[in-house]
Amino acid sequence: MRVPILSFTFALAATALTAQQAERFELAGPAVAIYNLAGAVTVEPGRGPVVVQVTRGGADAARLTVERGEIEDRETLRVRYPGDRVTYSGLEPGSSTELRVREDGTFGDGDYDDDDHGRDREHRRHDRDEGRRVRITGASGGLAAHADLRVQVPAGGEVAIYLAVGKVSVSNVEGRLRVDAQSAPITATGAKGELMLDVGSGSVNASGIEGVLVVDTGSGPVEVSRFRGTELTVDTGSGEVTASEIQADRLVVETGSGDIRLAMATSPDVVLETGSGSVTADLRSAPAELKVETGSGNIGVTAPGSLDAEVEIETSSGDIETDYPLQVTRHARDHLVGRIGDGKGRISIETGSGDVRLMKRAS
Repeated sequence: MRVPILSFTFALAATALTAQQAERFELAGPAVAIYNLAGAVTVEPGRGPVVVQVTRGGADAARLTVERGEIEDRETLRVRYPGDRVTYSGLEPGSSTELRVREDGTFGDGDYDDDDHGRDREHRRHDRDEGRRVRITGASGGLAAHADLRVQVPAGGEVAIYLAVGKVSVSNVEGRLRVDAQSAPITATGAKGELMLDVGSGSVNASGIEGVLVVDTGSGPVEVSRFRGTELTVDTGSGEVTASEIQADRLVVETGSGDIRLAMATSPDVVLETGSGSVTADLRSAPAELKVETGSGNIGVTAPGSLDAEVEIETSSGDIETDYPLQVTRHARDHLVGRIGDGKGRISIETGSGDVRLMKRAS
């Protein structure tokens, strides 16, 4: 009678051990999508096909399954979580995230327009099932399981990673990478190509990126440094944005609420907008187009002495100051229109309440 008991105990121990070991999956194809509800994700360079190493964790790790297969022209890997409640130790006990998970294990992705770098903000409804509602919480009582992923991307690869909660680290990847997370801090360094970081709630820190960088957050601070490429776009609902050592053909920073701080920036086309917060910009080259706007807050712009533009500055409540020789064509208490040099470029600066300073950078 004791033999079956010993055998059963051994089986449980073997299952627990297997649950902690990394499983390796290779995903071939022109485009790859990876889905996981909870865990840490590390993205790094690789060779050959996309390789995903899955390490399960938590008391219920053995209940997770991994599925593969093509869905809508993408080779996919999906970590499946049974039930509608998941407990993840990486969350604070009082925090939670809720989302819909489709029957095939996918979530979060919409029909993106490839001509717009895959970032159409309209997540249009899929024809397939929208799925069940799943709640992920830091408190006990749900499926205690998560999966940490190590994703290796070959040069030129196209990969989309969908994560509900956890954290993401990207380093030295070259290709087209999209990271879409519900709630997770994201760190990216040394990536080349097209990098799209979309997070509902969480901080984003990106440095040493080359090519195209698009950051879209619902809330959380964003910091970008040492960027060089054609396009840098940051759009956050709430959170301060800091950018330094930027070289871009086009630079756009928009936040619903939060300060914008731009330092050592070189770009011919600059847009800086915040609903509420101050804006400071240190421009190392004279832009052809510059638009700065805040609903409430001071604006300070420092530019080279070679600045040459038609200028319009407006503040409903505050002072206007500039040390450029300005040919004024229209002036009122809260509105100034004029020209610097030959007026080849265009500068528009507006604040609902606050001072405006357009200053010449000391050589």
